[in-house]
Amino acid sequence: MAATETIAEPRLIAQARWRPRVNPWAIAATVALAAFMEVLDTSIANVALPHIAGSLGASQDESTWVLTAYLVSNAVVLPMGGWAASVIGRKNFFMFCIVIFTISSFLCGIAPTLGFLLLFRVLQGAGGGGLQPMAQAIMADSFEPAKRGLAFALYGIVAILAPSIGPTLGGWITDNYSWHWIFYINIPVGIFALLMVQRMVDDPPWIKGDRKRLRNADGLGIALLVISMAALQITLDKGEEKDWFQSDFIRFFAIAFVVSFAALLIWEWFAKHPIMELRLLKNRNFATCCFLMLFTGGLLNATTVLQPLFLQAQLGYTATIAGLSLSAGGLVLLVMMPLAGQAVSRFPARNIILFGFCCFAFSYYFTAMRINLGLSFGMASWLRIVQVFAIPFVFISVTTAAYFGMPVEKNNQISGLINFVRNIGGSILISLTNAGIVELGQFHQNQMLKHLTPSSPNVQNQVSALSSVFSRTAGPANAAQLAQGQIYNQMQQQSHALAYQDMYFILCLASLIMVPLALLLRKNKPGVGGEIAIH
Repeated sequence: MAATETIAEPRLIAQARWRPRVNPWAIAATVALAAFMEVLDTSIANVALPHIAGSLGASQDESTWVLTAYLVSNAVVLPMGGWAASVIGRKNFFMFCIVIFTISSFLCGIAPTLGFLLLFRVLQGAGGGGLQPMAQAIMADSFEPAKRGLAFALYGIVAILAPSIGPTLGGWITDNYSWHWIFYINIPVGIFALLMVQRMVDDPPWIKGDRKRLRNADGLGIALLVISMAALQITLDKGEEKDWFQSDFIRFFAIAFVVSFAALLIWEWFAKHPIMELRLLKNRNFATCCFLMLFTGGLLNATTVLQPLFLQAQLGYTATIAGLSLSAGGLVLLVMMPLAGQAVSRFPARNIILFGFCCFAFSYYFTAMRINLGLSFGMASWLRIVQVFAIPFVFISVTTAAYFGMPVEKNNQISGLINFVRNIGGSILISLTNAGIVELGQFHQNQMLKHLTPSSPNVQNQVSALSSVFSRTAGPANAAQLAQGQIYNQMQQQSHALAYQDMYFILCLASLIMVPLALLLRKNKPGVGGEIAIH
């Protein structure tokens, strides 16, 4: 026992004594800037797709591959960051990712054809895939465990705010300049971030790059990861367009995902040198955090898409105005993030997570009761404020709790897996909610059609009243058809409004289910660091 303590002591002392040579907040701001640039690009191109299609002579359907190509390569690299950092060092890998992302952004801007643009988007997504997890890992090592909550508040602003403002910023740039500039704006930011990282960031002593590990690279694991993530993203992105499992195309990729992902999990669990250390999931606390983050990422992305979609499709808002309805929520996030960071340093993370999911449930119930065809811009802004209020508390607490009881040399793998499940959760829940809106809308429409029969007195009265109005402008011959068309359009709007209400009720129920799951987390002692409390 004494011999073991003697051997372990120098390593533990080195870990305890190491501090970054510059202010940790300067480091956090630097790496957060690089991560913000990357997260922004996951959504900034959404509203520019029609312009890209027209400029490059592609169809609207073909242009959506601009988003899919980025997401696929991004999802592949995200969990590989920990392994890549162990080969060339974390700082070198982080800088390499910034260089790849910046150069490929320039290439995307000058792409002459859609094929070249897709190729450069793959490179851009690959470069960006390492920025999020490495930025979080650098923050985790730069701050003492007791102060990580405050650091992750800054990271939360990056991860949560950037996807929200991406479509609005992309629409403004495209309308006032051109779609090329949504890529060009990354160039000065990337160069500045690269210079600042070079000057400020250092690898701690327990992170040493070893190029010999490249010889033992997990080739099969990488192949399975590429196949499974590509199949998943294609299934999710093209499912609605291809009518889901009615299409042979979707069935093929869905089966490919299930088979390759199952093989990936089994292989990575038993591999001697895995690219993803899934055995970390043996730690109950970390496994629970991964599942909670999967759902939290899904909620964040799904609700960011749901409300603007309702405002545009049902109320006729433009993309810009619908995006502006989220801006009040963005301001609330900026205020609540540091407050949530302070809360994590004063209260047990598990208690804050329980509070957050209860707030989620209330906010979605409140939204379901208020969302309707008479929704005003002001009420839409308030609904968004209510929805995002609890996000910082859950996001920061889960991120912080993921490191409790884990060795610091595993921080790169931890951050990679946490960001991986958050992004996967976002992709899955966006697709599920969009598909759910379509199916629920069709269900309510079928129920309404049972009562909209020509023999119904209410229908006859409504057709008669509308016909008298339309006959003044369209003539008596067309008035009845226009009246029936108007009634059908109203029925469609009402059925879809009910579908959105149902979806928010489902999200409310799902949030309540997360409450008992959060109780599986161990209770830490704030202010002394999670590791000490758990031991």
